[in-house]
Amino acid sequence: MYRPSQRDWPTALVTAGLGAGVATSFAVIQGQNPLVALGITLFAAVMALVVDELQRG
Repeated sequence: MYRPSQRDWPTALVTAGLGAGVATSFAVIQGQNPLVALGITLFAAVMALVVDELQRG
């Protein structure tokens, strides 16, 4: 029987933040403001967490 993952929200937040951080790190290297990049990373991580929670029902 299929058992969905039992991840907790801090793990999901860190995982999403690391993924978004890769893309925004590249943007900073290209000249983007680091504070804007940090904001984008945090927003993407929180949105990934929200979507993850909504999928679980």
